[in-house]
Amino acid sequence: MNENTQDKEVLKQIEREVRMQEGASKLLAACSQREQALEASKSLLTCNARILALLSQLQRMRKAQILQREGFSLNEDIVPCTGKVALSDLRIPLMWKDSEYFKNKGELHRCAVFCLLQCGTEIHDTDLVMVDRTLTDICFEDAIVFSEVGPGFQLRVELYSSCVIDEFSLGTIGPRKMGRLGGSLGCSSGKKIRAAFESAAVCGSTSSGGPGSLSPPLCRDLSALGPKYNLLAHTTLTIEHVQDGFKTHDLSLDTSEDSPFWLPLYGSMCCRLVAQPLCMIHPGASGQFSVKLGEELICWENVYGVLKGQRLSCYQCQEHLESEDKPLLVIPIRKDTFLCGASQRDSQSITISTECQGEDVTYTLIMHAPADAQRWTDALCQHIVNISEAWMNQMFTVFNTALSLLYEPCKAA
Repeated sequence: MNENTQDKEVLKQIEREVRMQEGASKLLAACSQREQALEASKSLLTCNARILALLSQLQRMRKAQILQREGFSLNEDIVPCTGKVALSDLRIPLMWKDSEYFKNKGELHRCAVFCLLQCGTEIHDTDLVMVDRTLTDICFEDAIVFSEVGPGFQLRVELYSSCVIDEFSLGTIGPRKMGRLGGSLGCSSGKKIRAAFESAAVCGSTSSGGPGSLSPPLCRDLSALGPKYNLLAHTTLTIEHVQDGFKTHDLSLDTSEDSPFWLPLYGSMCCRLVAQPLCMIHPGASGQFSVKLGEELICWENVYGVLKGQRLSCYQCQEHLESEDKPLLVIPIRKDTFLCGASQRDSQSITISTECQGEDVTYTLIMHAPADAQRWTDALCQHIVNISEAWMNQMFTVFNTALSLLYEPCKAA
């Protein structure tokens, strides 16, 4: 994908979010019901977060383009494959005082809460949940999947809260001033994107996530409108937090008991966080070649190979693969697997040295053409990088069944 195409794709995404932002603003100004206003305000906050993330991505892309044009070489090492990361069964326990929960005393404190989840430029929000002292846990039933995520991902989870009052009224929103277009954004989209940036970036929130925070505040133009969401707590999850099951993670609190949107959090959250690299579900390479099945030089077999997961599976023919027969031979591919290529007459051989059942084993593959040898060598090198440097070899047993966990009933830790 060339530079212009990349820019256009990001600009299209920004313009789409701008239209969503404008729609949410109009809906918020027209709302007469509290529930409608809460949903519209949540949508507006989410749109602002996406616009800021996309603008940051556009800035990074253009910086890289300038460096390339100036002759600065970028890192051309093999890049690990991307994958899917999913979070589900999110639970946040509450810690009400005995007098509030058991004796039902005091003023009924009610808040509307939701979670905003951001991984790179991909941002999702959960459904709204109404919380009062009758609940012991805030439960979000959403299963949220992030696609095209690298192994160095940082998944930020933010909990937002809005105090719900019985008396509900909405103010009016004043006309939004549009800034002049920026030359770098182009004439057709510059005005809207500039306005979106200003409304998303200059808006004020009563709480902040600290330096480098990804918290998207509401814009100042909407300060007269009814419901306001404030950042209540946050945490950041990485590949180290991926586990096979329902686990607890620490939350950083961003407010105090004096705040009207405050809720008595324990300071932790529970969820299922799973990941699945694409090399586990999509073949890295496939095709025919010959493989030496024993120590004898004449013991060769023509097979159809498929590189996927932690193995190179060799079938007698492609039909056996499609009929799900057991492979004739399975060659383990691990982070310590060693590759060596050497020419043999008009063919091309690839030697794979790996450990199998505690012993070092060497397999020799003969490709039918030099181009096939290069293709398989590149695919095998990429696959070893994916396993060793990217998605952590010891966690592949988790990845194998990761996404199937999303829709199973939640089991308490």
